[in-house]
Amino acid sequence: MVITYYGATCFKIQSGETVLAVDPYAKESGLTPPRFQTDIAISTRNHPLSNNMDALAGNPFIVTSPGEYEIKGVSIEGVATGIHTLYIVELEGMRLCHLGALDTKELPDATRERIGTLDILFVPVGGTNALDAEEAVHMINLIEPRIAIPMYYAFPGFSALALHTVDMFLKEIGSTSVAEEKLTLKKKDVPQDEMKVVVLKPVAGD
Repeated sequence: MVITYYGATCFKIQSGETVLAVDPYAKESGLTPPRFQTDIAISTRNHPLSNNMDALAGNPFIVTSPGEYEIKGVSIEGVATGIHTLYIVELEGMRLCHLGALDTKELPDATRERIGTLDILFVPVGGTNALDAEEAVHMINLIEPRIAIPMYYAFPGFSALALHTVDMFLKEIGSTSVAEEKLTLKKKDVPQDEMKVVVLKPVAGD
């Protein structure tokens, strides 16, 4: 599995020949919309930062609401959280959860149970109508993933919102992680003893 971060809450997740896009954004973000070939496209909310499906190449299966889906061997469950939908994705024997621009630091017990034991958590950290650094750390401690990937933070070119930088989150959680171009991961590589923070360098367009 290869994970690439496009900024905001947008990711490209590739498993073999299957490509999953999460939260493709529109040009209102200040960024070039992602245009990569996609098989499955997920949107966590009806917002220009998360629902620009038309930009994606190919003819993807589109998921925009709660429910259970099985597409090309990828299992997806959407769970409503207010105006957002968080998604639990299973592929290559790994379990991922994308929180979208979640704006509450507490989750109902039933939602936490559905999330279950996670390999990877995609968590907003920049504040401004979403979790800030302190709240993101609280959420990570609540869910206890093996890997936490911060998202929805300020970086050059992303001008749509006044967000905090990822450095504030890293300081809050006590991590010295250096941004990587992408995360390439197999099940056997997932840490078992302690949680790891992986910061991905945002790319634009492509």
